[in-house]
Amino acid sequence: MYIGQVAKDILKWPRPSSPPVVKLEKRLIAEYGMPSTHAMAATAIAFTLLISTMDRYQYPFVLGLVMAVVFSTLVCLSRLYTGMHTVLDVLGGVLITALLIVLTYPAWTFIDRLDSASPLFPVCVIVVPFFLCYNYPVSDYYSPTRADTTTILAAGAGVTIGFWINHSFQLVSQPAEPLPVIQNIPPLTTDMFVLGLTKFAVGIVLILLVRQLVQNLSLQVLYSWFKVVTRNKEARRRLEIEVPYKFVTYTSVGICATTFVPMLHRFLGLP
Repeated sequence: MYIGQVAKDILKWPRPSSPPVVKLEKRLIAEYGMPSTHAMAATAIAFTLLISTMDRYQYPFVLGLVMAVVFSTLVCLSRLYTGMHTVLDVLGGVLITALLIVLTYPAWTFIDRLDSASPLFPVCVIVVPFFLCYNYPVSDYYSPTRADTTTILAAGAGVTIGFWINHSFQLVSQPAEPLPVIQNIPPLTTDMFVLGLTKFAVGIVLILLVRQLVQNLSLQVLYSWFKVVTRNKEARRRLEIEVPYKFVTYTSVGICATTFVPMLHRFLGLP
């Protein structure tokens, strides 16, 4: 996502002209178009999930491949339908993601084990993404690209730190017996569906509360530090305010989602 977002502000290719295109989405009009980060995200999510699970769970590979193709294709087509991207933007996003998957795949197992490699790991997970966000390419005018990039990288950093906390402090119970190499996907029953919906609702409520609390607190601290008038919307767009408050807020969200939400589930007796 960082590569895609930065590429937009480096290439500075405009979005499709309107007219003739009818733009159905207004929020992201200020951003540049190439590559489509929606296409990148959809392709990455669908195919990394497929590649990561095909040797761990028993299901027809062709069915998984079809679902990955359909999901990513629908997202790509939606970007054309809403008038936000050209075909070239979408193809560029898909090809960049395909290249990144090929280049990084040999290191996936190594990356998975980094969380137990060094006590300095969480420091790197915080410092590197924050440095990248704070040194984001300067645009000719304000667009939400930097803010969205900071949100994405911060959430990823928070999730990674959350897993590190779970591993380091043994907050996640290990199975009593080793799991089989290939597991069957359990059938979806009514009880399982209701349980999943309940856990999702509980988790979302806690995450929203944490996000609001941390966002308000971080903004108050930054406004006071830089002597900015409270509730000044323009001040939020300043580099020294936007990046820190977004980063702290969504790092907290990531940690909450992976550490505190499961703890709350266990406290409430939700298996």
